[in-house]
Amino acid sequence: MGEIRKWKIIYYETIKGKVPVRDFINSVTYRQKAKVFQWLEYLEEKGAQLPRPFADILEDGIHELRIKLAGDQNRVLYFFCYRDFIVLTHHFIKKTDKVPKKEIKTAKKYRADFLSRYSEKEIRREYNGNI
Repeated sequence: MGEIRKWKIIYYETIKGKVPVRDFINSVTYRQKAKVFQWLEYLEEKGAQLPRPFADILEDGIHELRIKLAGDQNRVLYFFCYRDFIVLTHHFIKKTDKVPKKEIKTAKKYRADFLSRYSEKEIRREYNGNI
């Protein structure tokens, strides 16, 4: 039998040490954290195969994890890299029909920064769930 592939999630960290998705998770209630972690577990298991309503692709390799918390449409943007990794860039609350271009631009900026600072070899060597 084939082994089930499990993706590895990385929380993007800015050059100044800010971790936007961790900050979001730390800002919600215990019950909401449980739901966020459940959605992240689905993402780890399914990766690009995670269907709507859980996730969707936006543009240029940027995806959204769609989490409803206390009536708010929360979105965590992310991208795939180096065959095994999902990098969570940031969070926002969606208040319009479409994802604001500003949020997609932020995710692309964070992706470019991440890829400029970390090679595949470094990520594989460093990855212990701490990045």
